[in-house]
Amino acid sequence: MVAVRNEETLIRMFQALSDPYRLGMVSRLARGPASVKELAATNGVAMPSAVKHLKVLEDAGLVKSHKAGRVRTFQARPQALRTIDSWLAEHKRMLNKAFDRLEQLMAEEPEKG
Repeated sequence: MVAVRNEETLIRMFQALSDPYRLGMVSRLARGPASVKELAATNGVAMPSAVKHLKVLEDAGLVKSHKAGRVRTFQARPQALRTIDSWLAEHKRMLNKAFDRLEQLMAEEPEKG
């Protein structure tokens, strides 16, 4: 059941990152925390749109927020990006193994012509 949960988490993360505004917000947050107002201005979106995008990112586990007074500040969650990185590394290993096997088979095949 753990694999299904991880798959669902990855799907939510990739869906959240598939939007250029949300991807831009995560890129900005990789440099440090920012308020909703800063993120809206940086990405050229209205505050209500920024809030909706940030909710998607937070629901996907890519960012977290805290509120101090009237200001909500967001920051990236590096462990979420490590989840994606681990998934990519595993798939890269599998592809490399397949290409290594293909290279081996091609080396064993006598050349024709």
